[in-house]
Amino acid sequence: MQVDEDLKIVPLGGLGHVGGNMMVYETPEDLVVVDCGVLFPGEEHPGVDYIIPDFSYVGQKRDKLRAVVLTHGHEDHLGAVPYFLRTFDVPVYGTHFTLELLRQKYDEKSRKELTLKRIRDYEEFDVAGFSFYPIPVTHSIPDAVSLAIKTPAGTVIHTGDFRFDPKPIDGRKSGFEAYERFGDEGVLALLSDSTNSEKSGHTWSEDEIDKNIKAVVDRAPERVVVTTFASHIHRIQSFIDAARNSERQIVVVGRSMRQNIEMALREGYLRAPGPIFFDASEYDYMPRSKVMVIASGTQGEPRSAMTRIASGAHKEIHLDPGDWVLLSSRRIPGNERPVGELVNQCMRSGVKVIDDRAERIHTSGHAFEDEQAKMLEMCRPQYFIPVHGEYRHMRRHGLLAEKLGWSKNNILNIEDGTPICLQLKDDDVHYQYGEAVPVGQIFVEGRLATEVDNFVLRDRLIMSDVGVVFCSVVLNGSGKLLATPTLVTRGVVHEDFNQPLLHMAMREVETALKPLAQVGKDEELEQVMRRALKKFFRRELDAHPLILPKVLRLS
Repeated sequence: MQVDEDLKIVPLGGLGHVGGNMMVYETPEDLVVVDCGVLFPGEEHPGVDYIIPDFSYVGQKRDKLRAVVLTHGHEDHLGAVPYFLRTFDVPVYGTHFTLELLRQKYDEKSRKELTLKRIRDYEEFDVAGFSFYPIPVTHSIPDAVSLAIKTPAGTVIHTGDFRFDPKPIDGRKSGFEAYERFGDEGVLALLSDSTNSEKSGHTWSEDEIDKNIKAVVDRAPERVVVTTFASHIHRIQSFIDAARNSERQIVVVGRSMRQNIEMALREGYLRAPGPIFFDASEYDYMPRSKVMVIASGTQGEPRSAMTRIASGAHKEIHLDPGDWVLLSSRRIPGNERPVGELVNQCMRSGVKVIDDRAERIHTSGHAFEDEQAKMLEMCRPQYFIPVHGEYRHMRRHGLLAEKLGWSKNNILNIEDGTPICLQLKDDDVHYQYGEAVPVGQIFVEGRLATEVDNFVLRDRLIMSDVGVVFCSVVLNGSGKLLATPTLVTRGVVHEDFNQPLLHMAMREVETALKPLAQVGKDEELEQVMRRALKKFFRRELDAHPLILPKVLRLS
């Protein structure tokens, strides 16, 4: 960093795609990370559990790193923190509910090693050369905040995910007066959530959703199975209240759902009257018209409770004709197919499925255009930086600011890896785009969080698309072929019905090796095998499978 830069803002995730949010705020002396989330894999990432940001830029500035500050507890803002803390030993700041969600990711022993610092609404706190002022904001999770960050160059407001709900379930309203006060004092830059910039108007209030859910549950003739995101505690409160109003008993299924409900009840974020929760083993003994099941798996995840219930694979919970299923969530882009199949499976059981297209039983946690405009008008920043979303979302958000009167020169549309360098000079702050920094995505799978490199992912995609052929030959010490080559295919042909074809392939390998077997090196022989099989399958099947040859030698 040049010594004359007072502030550098570096996006490492979340700008140009939805999820994996991570922003760096850096001065000549200090560096703070705001949010550190995961990106969920798509069909093009077979076997991958999570995608996390590339932390290498922070690694280059390790001596300046002071803390991670979290805006809220959603996985796309918090989920990569455990991976980050394996490399960097720094405190993590967050609201109470956010830190409780983070603690759940660690066992009892590991929790004691964490340095977690609770922040509270409207209580300023310092991290090295930065001062942070948390502003409460309504979202689809408790305790979400925006951050007003006082820096050497001026005040920056980082909204995090937000919407403006006039009647939130928990009564915790957005801090309009704080935004307006900072706007009066002068805001250098506003970094604002762009996710729903293509939607006009205003999001519906959670209070309206609450009333609609109660009405639907009250009409249901038999069992009701409801699902939403496990972190959406406000919506879960609506489910509990609806069950109480219709005198239903609740069965909770799904590990994440049980875990979050237990924590929210313990910490006072959920209210439940008396003995309303029952074990799944009692499901079949309850009157059908007096049962509500709250299940995780709203996106049709393959191993989720909701998917197993819909397919009839759950050990205790099953659907019968006359039951109702309520999907109280949106379809995350890319999940349309699994959610559609979830609905199909439910309907095959003779149940009625109700989602937000049939009844208003869901509202977004992200601001629509009117709310985004209100945030701009309250903060009145010198510079506006749209964040969070695909490029088209951020570009649309920038056009909104232009429509409201901001100059094009003061609307900074950037994506991951493009820093904005701000310098205070002659009582004014000037900006320039910095040199691109390393950004990327780290693919993680398994309980040990093993990183999957691009070569492995490429091979998986090839195998899933065109199949794989394994071929091995056994040679003696002098290079003589001791047996017919062995050949196994997966995803290419059905071996039981194509033995003549596979024998032809083996003979071609044998023929190609004969002139070279006694003089060639193993690597050269494997290349000959690969070329012979590629040519064979291209000629016979017009197929291009992944070829894996292997030479074995017996001394």
